[in-house]
Amino acid sequence: MPSSPQRPAPAPSDLSGAVAEDLALYREKFRRRLPESLDELQGPTKGIVDLPLHIAWSGMTSYDMSKPRQRMGLYRTVLHEGLLDDLPRYLNQDLLLQLWPVLRTLVGRTVRAVWEDAFPQLASRTRAAA
Repeated sequence: MPSSPQRPAPAPSDLSGAVAEDLALYREKFRRRLPESLDELQGPTKGIVDLPLHIAWSGMTSYDMSKPRQRMGLYRTVLHEGLLDDLPRYLNQDLLLQLWPVLRTLVGRTVRAVWEDAFPQLASRTRAAA
């Protein structure tokens, strides 16, 4: 049986460069969505919130803000999937600051880093809660 030519595996330095570039692009995706200030976040704090399908494309689309787990789920979903215009509409500054010490453990590492780098008051809330 003839052997087929195989390409050599990428060198570790090539692979780490590609991974670093992918991570930088992923981080930039979230950075571009950030509001200028947390003051812009004037979303609801009570009632039922219905998310559009471009945000809640899988799973729940309606969240009851009086239920802590649903409120946390809404924030997690919006932080990951929401676009620039969605963040002020669905997130509330006071609620985000209140939820952040726990919420930061539920979002991805990149989302957490981008938000804490942009808004030091989030990181300081975490240290104060510890």
